[in-house]
Amino acid sequence: MSELMKTPLNAAHRALNAKMVDFGGWDMPVQYPAGILAEHEAVRTRAGLFDVSHMGEIRVKGPGALALIEHLTPNAVSQLVIGQIHYTAFLYENGTFVDDLLVYREGEEEFLLVVNAGNCDKDFAWVQTHAPAFDCTVVNESPATGQIALQGPRSLAILQPLTETPLDPIGYYFFTHGQVAGVPCLISRTGYTGEDGFELYCAAADAPKVWDAVMAAGTPQGLLPAGLGCRNTLRLECKMALYGHEIDDTIHALEAGLGWIVKLDKGPFIGRDALLAAKAAPAARKLVGFKTLEKRDIARDHMPVVKDGAPVGFVTSGAPSPTCGINLGLAYVPTDQAVLGGRFQIEIRGRAVDAEIIRTPFYKRQK
Repeated sequence: MSELMKTPLNAAHRALNAKMVDFGGWDMPVQYPAGILAEHEAVRTRAGLFDVSHMGEIRVKGPGALALIEHLTPNAVSQLVIGQIHYTAFLYENGTFVDDLLVYREGEEEFLLVVNAGNCDKDFAWVQTHAPAFDCTVVNESPATGQIALQGPRSLAILQPLTETPLDPIGYYFFTHGQVAGVPCLISRTGYTGEDGFELYCAAADAPKVWDAVMAAGTPQGLLPAGLGCRNTLRLECKMALYGHEIDDTIHALEAGLGWIVKLDKGPFIGRDALLAAKAAPAARKLVGFKTLEKRDIARDHMPVVKDGAPVGFVTSGAPSPTCGINLGLAYVPTDQAVLGGRFQIEIRGRAVDAEIIRTPFYKRQK
């Protein structure tokens, strides 16, 4: 059995008595002593600090960089200004997902692609495979990069004293470069929680210094270290897709409800023909949000959805919602049954339990 990979902050998590788990081959904190509920509540009302150094970073640079990324992704990369970010995907020819990712425009001919940890090697190989037709270089910077996410309404107040870079002017899905606690960082106003916050990229060796500085500045303001457990409940409440759940290589971008990242009129890209055909014929299934009707019934990932005793779909993600106070989830169901207020059943350990389709996102912060 191969040894688990460790982020530069592994020792910090163990010093904080985190409960560590195998997450896609990485030794990661699922929760700290305060517990998932307390961490979730801290992010929604104050702030939480996440280690996301396991994520992948791929730099694409050169005269053909823009053309390569336009070819590989469905969103309109040419519309990004320098210092702007967007959410997009790598798609196969049939329109299903290689992965989802963020594209950072660092310059006219330079981009940073941030991909999922478990897909990093696959994604890097995917970009490398297509790069020879374009005049650019592709470098996997993941091992050399640390990434920390400060999330929650007090994020700006906690981070600003640690940097001379003015944070308030950085818009949502924009970034800049500056120093945090004396460490050179890319400072990005992004996150995976539905709250305001910042993601900080730095050299891997410097990550512990940044982590310790943010913890010290934030603890008096109620910041808690936060693990994978609450990261999942936070993103689920906001209906943010997770690879291997809402999206994978069997699900295409339109049925996943991600048509907004697909710019069919931008010109050719991998998967475009399949998505044009899919748009012409309504999808057979649709991703919906639901709540279970009995408090004791908690739907979990990949459980079957049944109607009149027959399987019709599956749960992609499910959990109790600390913010909403109900047990909720996301599921693929037949399009003709995907109506608000509609009912179906979920098979939980041999029992068929009742669920109702409700509006998503389940939670949206007040701006």
